[in-house]
Amino acid sequence: MTRSLRVDAVLVQAVIAGALSFAHLHDLAAAAGQTGWKAWAYPVSVDLLLVAAWRRLRNDGPSRLAWCWFLIALVASLGANVATAGFLDLEHPPAWLRFGIAGWPALAFLGGTLLAHSPAATDREHATGREPEPIEVVPAEPESAPEPVPAAEPEPAPALPAASEPAPVSGPSVPAALVDHARKVADAHQARTGSPIDIDTLRARLGVPAPMADAIAAQLT
Repeated sequence: MTRSLRVDAVLVQAVIAGALSFAHLHDLAAAAGQTGWKAWAYPVSVDLLLVAAWRRLRNDGPSRLAWCWFLIALVASLGANVATAGFLDLEHPPAWLRFGIAGWPALAFLGGTLLAHSPAATDREHATGREPEPIEVVPAEPESAPEPVPAAEPEPAPALPAASEPAPVSGPSVPAALVDHARKVADAHQARTGSPIDIDTLRARLGVPAPMADAIAAQLT
């Protein structure tokens, strides 16, 4: 019961304060030469801009845009209430007051449009988020191949005709896949530096022993 009475008292106080502020804004607009329905539209415009800015602050968090228009509407409402307390001669309003009253509709329209259509802070973060830079994919270097185990000496084979004798094999045997990869590494090095790759660089890039690097270099030439 006590809470119900407190809420009702707050609502009554809000209605009274709103009605007084509304009347003061109307009287100030009428004194500045705005007659008829125009004088009644001014307090509606000021109060709506104040409510819109406060709602933007409450829903989207603090922002310079919302605080700017909230303060503008608050100064307009507070100034009208103070001006009607006898600080100004409303029978002969000054020129700056007429100028301010005449320019308020355009200012309020601009503020309401910006508050309604400007993106929130989270939307601006997504809108200005930069696309990730492309990542250059570098082929992984193969693991160093184990040093081949020397094969046992073959038994002497019967002599064959001279034309069919195979060419002597020098150095360890190199897999074809490793030779192809070494050729790609050499081509990439030459394209990047403009000079052929040397044996030490090739051995370091492939991670192979020196004898195998020599055998691979021999097949690349």
